[in-house]
Order: sequence, then structure tokens, then C-alpha cells
Amino acid sequence: MGVKIEIRKGDITTFEGDAIVNAANNQLWMGGGVAGAIKRVGGQEIEKEAVSKGPIPIGGAISTSAGKLRVKSVIHAAVMGRDLKTSGDYIKAATINALKEAEKLKLRTIAFPALGTGVGGFPYEECARIMKESIEEMEKEISSVQEIVFYLFDQEAFEVFKKVFSKNE
Repeated sequence: MGVKIEIRKGDITTFEGDAIVNAANNQLWMGGGVAGAIKRVGGQEIEKEAVSKGPIPIGGAISTSAGKLRVKSVIHAAVMGRDLKTSGDYIKAATINALKEAEKLKLRTIAFPALGTGVGGFPYEECARIMKESIEEMEKEISSVQEIVFYLFDQEAFEVFKKVFSKNE
């Protein structure tokens, strides 16, 4: 992989870089999980701006300002609809569209959570595999993005992502 990938255990809202990705619903309201943490730390204005740009298709992505977070932007990647259910196809599309949004904004560093594994309940290993394949698929199309950091709050998720991303195809 040409893009540097790092796997960290911790809170994505502590990332200092260009953008963090929010595991969003397509209505873009920010309830629990990663979205709730982003709203709590970054401020209500992130949700207000996001909702004003929605709804978006499931699998789509939009960006907003970052409020009090230590990044330039929040990229809201819609991995589920109102029913709060996700799928591998939604995770793949949301990952790809988040990377396209980062490229459009000419960002160099971006942090992702494990999309769809919290509220969406998607299995960690399948999520990690899909996100890794999506990044590999996009590598030829992205030139500004130099580093992708995965923040995993849960120890099990951290271990699974480390294992999946250490495997060479």
C-alpha cells in the first residue's frame, strides 16, 4: 500500500490531523457511538451543519467544519439509514466516498472508526476486510491522502483491525 495505515486504540476525537470520519446515518443526525462522541467533543454546530446538508444516500459522504475538534473537517459517511442497519455494501461505499471527499478537500491525514460496527452491529473482522479492500481499490485515485489512521475504541476491534491490516494479499 502506498498510503500509510496506522491502527490505534483510543478515542477518534483526540486525532490531530486533517479530518475524522463520522459513522453516520443518512439523515446525518448525531446520536450515540462515534457520532455522539464527535458532537460532545466538537460541539452541536457540527450536527447542525451536517443535518442542513442531508439527507444523503446510504453509502454517501459529506464534510462539515469540525467545531472544537483538532482537525479541519468531519467527513460524515452514511453507513446506515433510519433503521440503523448496515451492510458490507454500505460500508464499502461509505469508505470509498469518504476517501473521495478527503481527496476533494485535498486532505493528507484522515482518521476512520470501524464503520458500522457500533450501532450498526456489523462484525469487526468483516468490516476491517471491507475497509482494507476499499482503501486498496481507491489507492490509484487518491493522491493527496498520505495517511489513514484507524481509531478503535474497543480492545477486540483494535486486535482484529491490527490482524487484518497486517496481512498482505
